[in-house]
Amino acid sequence: MEPTSLTANPNAALGRILAGIQERHPNVAAGPVDDAPNPDEPGHPEYHRRVRAEWALDRWTAAAPPRYRHATATVPAIQAWADRVAADPTTAGSLLLTGTTGTGKTHQAYGALRRIAEAGPSVYEIRATTAADMYGLLRPKGSERGAEEELRRLARVPLLVLDDLGSAKATEWTEEVTYRLINERYNACRPTLYTSNLPARSDSAPDLASALGERIVSRLSQDTVVVAMTGPDRRRSAA
Repeated sequence: MEPTSLTANPNAALGRILAGIQERHPNVAAGPVDDAPNPDEPGHPEYHRRVRAEWALDRWTAAAPPRYRHATATVPAIQAWADRVAADPTTAGSLLLTGTTGTGKTHQAYGALRRIAEAGPSVYEIRATTAADMYGLLRPKGSERGAEEELRRLARVPLLVLDDLGSAKATEWTEEVTYRLINERYNACRPTLYTSNLPARSDSAPDLASALGERIVSRLSQDTVVVAMTGPDRRRSAA
C-alpha cells in the first residue's frame, strides 16, 4: 500500500495546512506557546513551596502552646535569623534572646519558628522546651527512654528552642548536661534559639557566664546572634 501524501511527508503537509490558514486569515498571527507550569500547578517552585509551608505550619501549630499560636516575629534581627534558617540551617548559627521577665522573648521565639515554617523550608523538625523541663527530663527516672536517649534527641533535632536558659540552680551536673547539648549542636551546625533572663556577659550583674560556665558561653559566642529585649513587663501591663 502506497503512503498518502500526509504520512509520506508530514512536514510538507503541515506547511500546506498553515499556508491555507494564513491565506484565509491573513491578519491573524500565531502567538507564543506558554507551556511553563502555573504557580498553582505541580512543577512550579512556588506550588511546592506552598505545600511545604502548609505542612510546616501544621508542625508549628502542634508544637506551639495555645498562648503563642498567634505569635509573630517583629524584631528585624530575629526575622533575619529566621530567614537564614529557612534558607540554609547549617550556616544560620543560633540566636539568643536576653531580657528581663515579660519583655516578649518567648513570644518572639515562637514567632521566629512560625516565620521559618511560612517560608516552606525543605526540612522542618522542631522541639521547644524550657531549661527546667529539660533538666527534669534528663534526671534519673525523668523519662522512660532514659537520660542519654533524651539528650541525643535534643541534640539532634534540626531546630531546638530552649527557653529560660540559666534559670535553674547551677550545679556541676546542669553545667555538664548543658555543655554536652550545646557542644554537639554547635559541632553539627544545628541552629538553636535560646532565651534567657540573664545577659550573655555583664560586669555588674549575674550573667550566663556565671550561671552556665565559660565553656558554654564560649561556644555560644562563636556562632550565636544576641538580641537584647527591653521594655516593661508586658504581662503586668496586660493585667
